[in-house]
Amino acid sequence: MDIVQAIILGIVEGITEYLPISSTGHLILTQSLMGLQGEADNAYAIVIQGGAILAVLGLYRKRVAWMLRGLTGKNPVGLKMALNLFVAFLPAAIFGVMLDDMIEAFLFKPVPVIAALALGGVLMLFVSPWQKKTYESGERSYTDIESLSWKQALIIGFLQCIAMWPGTSRSMMTIVGGMAVGLRPKHAAEFSFLLGLPTLGGATVYKLFKSSEALQTMDTTAAIIGLISAFIAAALAIQWLVSYLTKHGLTLFGWYRLGLAAVVGYGLFSGMITL
Repeated sequence: MDIVQAIILGIVEGITEYLPISSTGHLILTQSLMGLQGEADNAYAIVIQGGAILAVLGLYRKRVAWMLRGLTGKNPVGLKMALNLFVAFLPAAIFGVMLDDMIEAFLFKPVPVIAALALGGVLMLFVSPWQKKTYESGERSYTDIESLSWKQALIIGFLQCIAMWPGTSRSMMTIVGGMAVGLRPKHAAEFSFLLGLPTLGGATVYKLFKSSEALQTMDTTAAIIGLISAFIAAALAIQWLVSYLTKHGLTLFGWYRLGLAAVVGYGLFSGMITL
């Protein structure tokens, strides 16, 4: 892997990790087009997730500080937020370890990945109109992150587990889950970003442990450059998404996912790209 490839993959990871468009689908496409299919290349794709995690820590450092103070008994709101994130994280922590090998064996294949991309696109085309009808019509009232109950957080956590299906998108399921329990799109995205800290962090450590031998052959310089690229791209993507969702819904991403499913599908079945 050369420096340019490292930068490109870092940018792709950073942009797609928090947008509801499937980072897995984009990395599959990008790595295949660049001919990066080795074990070290796959380990690199895991390592650069760290850049995306650091972007959330930087942008949401005040909320993270609240939670840390809450854990020491100095901020009740921060404590509640930390507990809600823990509750939302638990399902993925349990089922992720239990089902990881099975998922890789049965779902990391062309048809399941394409189906996940397409079904996710259809889901997002309906979510925003549904929420607008349900909440903005006065049938139900919106909530905010600070008022989220542990039961609502648990619902988001179980929906996050669906994203173990490659091509689904963790961000999509947690944003949709947040909107389903009454968070506005902007706040659903913010909760999704914060939930990504323990979820992506835990998944990254677990995957790296499983890929320990491949790490030894990975180019350290490329990894550092990829981390920096992912950090910058993720920070910009997060800020744009929050701004966009303040005024718009998820429809744009739904149509984008359907287009991506068509492109990935054509590439996989024509042999241009491989898993």
